[in-house]
Amino acid sequence: MREFGLKRKKIEGGGGMSMDAKGESCSSSSLSSVPVRQNEEDIISSLPDSILCHILSFLPVRDSVATSVLSNRWKPLWILVPVLDLDHYNLSKKRRGQTFSFVDTVVRIWTLRNAISIPTPLRKLRISWCDDCLPLFVDSLVRATIPKGALQQLDLNIYSSKQPLELPRSVFFCKTLVVLKLKGTLLLNPPSASTFPTLEILLLDSVRYANCDSLSTLLASSPVLQEFTLKLSPFRMDNLDKNAAAAGKLNIIVLVPTLKFLLLHVECGSYKLHLNTPALKYFHFKGVLDEDVVLEKLPNLVKSVLEVETRYDTSDDDYAMRIWDFMGPLNNVISMELYINTAESLCHASNHDDDVPMFHNLSSLKIYGELWFKYAWHAVRLLLFRAPKLQTLTFELVDMYGSRCSDLDNCSKYSQEVPQCLSSNLTTCHYKGFSEHEDEMELVRQILKDAKVLRTMKITAEGGPDSEMNRRIHKELMKFPKSSQICQIALE
Repeated sequence: MREFGLKRKKIEGGGGMSMDAKGESCSSSSLSSVPVRQNEEDIISSLPDSILCHILSFLPVRDSVATSVLSNRWKPLWILVPVLDLDHYNLSKKRRGQTFSFVDTVVRIWTLRNAISIPTPLRKLRISWCDDCLPLFVDSLVRATIPKGALQQLDLNIYSSKQPLELPRSVFFCKTLVVLKLKGTLLLNPPSASTFPTLEILLLDSVRYANCDSLSTLLASSPVLQEFTLKLSPFRMDNLDKNAAAAGKLNIIVLVPTLKFLLLHVECGSYKLHLNTPALKYFHFKGVLDEDVVLEKLPNLVKSVLEVETRYDTSDDDYAMRIWDFMGPLNNVISMELYINTAESLCHASNHDDDVPMFHNLSSLKIYGELWFKYAWHAVRLLLFRAPKLQTLTFELVDMYGSRCSDLDNCSKYSQEVPQCLSSNLTTCHYKGFSEHEDEMELVRQILKDAKVLRTMKITAEGGPDSEMNRRIHKELMKFPKSSQICQIALE
């Protein structure tokens, strides 16, 4: 391998850092130049500033500053990097007698960056401060960054025992933002005239909203949004400001024609949801399903993940039909992952035939989660009947107790009915977390008996390849009759 004239000394893990007035790092554990051999070419240092700054943008701030001691060529480069990642955990470590606080370190970095005649505008600002955060200090950094007119990514992850930080008004009129990620003790109160003409990625995690329409206002101001992740606090009062919490539910109105990725984690069970996202390709829902939910057609949906949790203030039959209604607009989906408790809830609907949607394009189905009481084979069969073109069926289940109420009666009840997908399309079945329970054995037996074109039945068990458990499982599986003569049973 060709040697470069620029080499790195071994760095002690996360060594201390301080800076002098010229921006030089005085750390005892930092990068240092190595004497260049005569006629040896220093290729890295000969690269243009723009490329070197791009390389430094991938380093933690501490390491980026440390490169200033390599040579005169490197001294000013770290202050030209348009990315600033201020992580409280990394920048407040006290080593070798240095006692600079996080605030002191950030002030020094900020001062040196702006000491040159034409400071480099920041394209990305990330602040992670999860221990005794000072909201006003964070506010001052954000307010100083926005007017530069170059910020493309803003990532705030802060927690404070004091009042939440209300996001500065100037953020809602930043016309250059492409990525906005907000997590923690933040209050969003966007003006009705907010505008994010270039925003493509939005993440809101456990933040608070000033009123019921704050989130909808934010989404309505993002006409080219492509990815949206929303996580609400499980405590209803933590999602809305105190005065707004008594007024009603949080409105989650997502009317974005360009949206392709949507993750909703809403465990609080107090919200109104309206989705109209015709370009959506990935939809992940986790939480309690409220009654005020409207999903319009999703013709381009490729994958959905549904983890609808149990609701105890609604009858089983009503809640089951609510889930089926929720799944109806997803009927064009190609790949689906379904939480086992959700699958069991679906079986409580009184009428399975008239109101249950068909999934004609579904080719891959995964059922996952923890098995607490019984295995719902009847729920699995119900889903198989609704997916005539299913080709791949996967179970990824964890047995929590090692014994469950037997569900064999349900298997026997429907043994004469064979879903269309088992007769003509299912080629692969994979059971992960197999624990040798009789219900699991019966499930595998049913699939082997009915799946006429099955090519692979893969079983992943807890025991090692040569364990006694695996030998017992293999011996039992080989006794089961198979409709498909080409089916191979693989035990892992």
